[in-house]
Amino acid sequence: MTRILVVDDEPQILRALRINLKSRTYEVETAATGVDALAAAARRLPDAVLLDLGLPDMDGVDVILGLRGWTSVPIVVLSGRVDPLDKIHALDAGADDYVTKPFAMEELLARLRAVIRRHQQVVSPSGASEASAVRLGSCDIDLMSRSVKRGGEPVRLTRTEWALLEILLRHPGQLVSTSRLLSDVWGDSQTGEAGYLRFHMARLRRKLEDDPQNPRHLMTEYGTGYRFVP
Repeated sequence: MTRILVVDDEPQILRALRINLKSRTYEVETAATGVDALAAAARRLPDAVLLDLGLPDMDGVDVILGLRGWTSVPIVVLSGRVDPLDKIHALDAGADDYVTKPFAMEELLARLRAVIRRHQQVVSPSGASEASAVRLGSCDIDLMSRSVKRGGEPVRLTRTEWALLEILLRHPGQLVSTSRLLSDVWGDSQTGEAGYLRFHMARLRRKLEDDPQNPRHLMTEYGTGYRFVP
C-alpha cells in the first residue's frame, strides 16, 4: 500500500486529506509541525509527502531541505502562498510540485499520482535499465546515482533541474516540447508558465555548459521546446 505523509497545521485540511486519501486505499500518516514531519519520515520513509509551507515551528522549505539531505522521496507542496518566488524557492529546495490553496481534491490526487509515477525508476521497454552515464561537454553525468562531475569536481543540481535534465538526456537529439516539460515536471496546471522553464534551463546551462551564452548541448528550439545535443 502506498504511504503518504501529510504535513499541515490546519486540522480541517489534515482531516479532509486523510479521509480522501484513505478512501483511495492510501496509507496515511499526519504531522502538524516540521519537527514531527522529519521525525516521522525518519522512522518510516513514506512513498510521498504532502507539505504545507506555513508550519508553526519552521518554514516548509526547511523541511524540504531536511528531507533532501538524505532522501529523494516525492514532495508536493500545499500552500496559500501565491508569490512566484515562493514557488521557485520551494521547487529549487527540492519539491516536485506546488499546489496553491484552496485546491481541487481531484487535481491534487492527480498530481500526487504523477510525482509518484515519475519517481519510479525509468526502464526501457525490454525491462532493462537505460544507460545512465552521459557526457555533456566537460561534465560526466550519472543519471542512476544523480551525480554530476565537472573536471572531477561535483556539481549540485536541484531536484527541478534534475527532472528537466533527465527528460532531455533520455531523449538525445529529440525535440521535447515546452508543454511536455512543464506538464511532466510541474503538472498540467503549469502548462502556461513557460517562465519557470526558461529560468531553470538558464540555470542548467550556467552549471553544465562550457559557454552558457553559446550552448552546444542544451539547445532552445524557439517557440517549440528544447533539445539535448550529445
